[in-house]
Amino acid sequence: MSSRTAASRPRLGFLGTGWIGRHRLQALQQDGTAEVALLCDSDPASLDAAAALAPGARTLPDPADLPAGLALDGLVIATPSALHAAQARAALEAGLAVFCQKPLTRSASETRAVIEAARRADRRLGVDLCYRHTAAARAVARQVRSGALGEVYAIDLVFHNAYGPDKAWFRDPALSGGGCLIDLGTHLVDLALWVMDFPAADEASARLYARGRRLGPAPDEVEDHALAQFTLAPGTSVRLACSWNLSAGRDAVIEAHFHGTRGSARLANVDGSFYDFVAERCHGTRAERLAEPPDDWGGRAAVRWARAVAAGGHFDDEAWQALRVAELLDQLYGRHGRP
Repeated sequence: MSSRTAASRPRLGFLGTGWIGRHRLQALQQDGTAEVALLCDSDPASLDAAAALAPGARTLPDPADLPAGLALDGLVIATPSALHAAQARAALEAGLAVFCQKPLTRSASETRAVIEAARRADRRLGVDLCYRHTAAARAVARQVRSGALGEVYAIDLVFHNAYGPDKAWFRDPALSGGGCLIDLGTHLVDLALWVMDFPAADEASARLYARGRRLGPAPDEVEDHALAQFTLAPGTSVRLACSWNLSAGRDAVIEAHFHGTRGSARLANVDGSFYDFVAERCHGTRAERLAEPPDDWGGRAAVRWARAVAAGGHFDDEAWQALRVAELLDQLYGRHGRP
């Protein structure tokens, strides 16, 4: 870890410079809080594209070549999910703060180990659960937390993606930890828990499908359609549907509806967009707009983490929220207590 003062700009490395890594890199550069000092990716095209955005950064083609004693303060990880746990722990144990793409790891046991490493090292650990940072999600959360909706007794969550992932590792459960549920559902599970202030969850179950076939326990293929349900204390029922390659008539359907005894609030994407969201408060057949585009939200989680690193980068208990999400996903996958 660098010995520079907390008030100086933290020096960051990027492990993985594909589309999502480069997007977060741009957001951090635009904010100006941090300096991009190192770029690492085994794909030459991705590395060249990132280097064009950060011409002063050192480039490395292989994570194995990362030298010891790097003068870095933090590492942004945007690599395949199977690599997250080991890479995050190694960085934390070396004294670096870590910001990792979702899912943080493939399972609750891996997630716990990473968070424990961050706690021991007293380093800030951030996870890119970015949908909670949209203006629409924040508007819905205010409705719920203020009591304006009364008692929230039901939540409906949807994330249908007309496309599937374009990397082979997504289709290998040993590498990905699962299919559309851990890929897309992670965002929705986190959103519901975050809006409701992370109550206890139980009664979790799911039906998983691959190309229309229902999968049995511990399948050797990933699901492309998931239907799940769980209960949040003291009795809020949550339903979740997510999929890859669904014929939904648009690029994506992304929605979160919170139904209370005095009305409802919802977040929904606009015209199939992955980026544009509205929030509405619903009164019977009427809807009141609470938030709408434009809203440049994609890099907010990364910027928030980088600012915390600039302020000292100490461990924050918020990191344990990622474990709550991972534990619920484990229950939905039926892998209680398994690594």
